[in-house]
Amino acid sequence: MIEAKNISKWFDGVQVLHDITASFETGKTNLIIGQSGSGKTVFMKCLIGLMHPEEGEILYDGRLFSEMNAEQRKALRTEIGMLFQGSALFDNLTVLGNVMFPLKMFSPLSPAEQLERAHFCIKRVGLENADEKYPSEISGGMQKRVAIARAIALNPRYLFCDEPNSGLDPKTSILIDELLSDITHEYGITTIINTHDMNSVLGIGEKIVFINKGRCDWTGNDKNIFRSKSQSLNDFVFASKLFQEVKMFLERKSEEEGLS
Repeated sequence: MIEAKNISKWFDGVQVLHDITASFETGKTNLIIGQSGSGKTVFMKCLIGLMHPEEGEILYDGRLFSEMNAEQRKALRTEIGMLFQGSALFDNLTVLGNVMFPLKMFSPLSPAEQLERAHFCIKRVGLENADEKYPSEISGGMQKRVAIARAIALNPRYLFCDEPNSGLDPKTSILIDELLSDITHEYGITTIINTHDMNSVLGIGEKIVFINKGRCDWTGNDKNIFRSKSQSLNDFVFASKLFQEVKMFLERKSEEEGLS
């Protein structure tokens, strides 16, 4: 579990995060959602340690990040996997080379064991026949899967994903969501996904934290998000025509149940 307690952050005298408290559960897909500019990316960077909040605490399974020394923080980073918005693959490395990269940098395994682990991760994301291909030779969806394989190469306890479906078509987005969900449950990872994709929210949102204007405005899951009393969340959820139709359907259903 990762816990954020009373996180506040300023830039040039402007407060962008306001006293955010939230928890992210182990073995579940935890989603941070919100409009562009809401502060969700800054919040995620604080969770990872890329930014330091002026106020508040971050705990990794009870370990207080601010009290860790350099060696402890280095050890923690080997427990973290990152899936970047643009995949961030090395163009000059093959699929195998990209997945091997963190293993060569940080793993205590022997070269043979590193290769075995890389092949396992590539197979786990369904790309066992693409080992020797370069990023330019595969589709955007395949690149995302390579990035996932690389992110789990060190068998992380915590997995952070920044807009994993950015630039993907709806069908491929669903495949990526399902893969992240499967890996989370299979390995008991604390997975945190930064997204504004409502399809992801409804598909894999086991724990949802809604950030609005730098504040934690609502927490819940995919089962109760349509019943929220938060007006700002409702405005976000029902922004598209499709979800406006869902809203009208739920309202009609509620009226019918009231009459029966």
